[in-house]
Amino acid sequence: MSRFDRITVDPNQLGGVPCLRGLRIPVATIVGLVAEDRTHDQILADYPDLEIQDIRQALAYAAEAVRERELPLRAG
Repeated sequence: MSRFDRITVDPNQLGGVPCLRGLRIPVATIVGLVAEDRTHDQILADYPDLEIQDIRQALAYAAEAVRERELPLRAG
């Protein structure tokens, strides 16, 4: 089983943006909601097709994506 078995990338769906389980729900959307302090329960209520494991895997996927590249940051 793939580490990110809930993340799908289909060039014919949303231009190949990473989504959750083939749904038209981008990983970035879920990560953004978490960053806006939405609770898992609130996200699941707004997106009833999702499961708690989808949220967790979206966050893990985003963390791995950031680890794999250098982001332009200003020195503080």
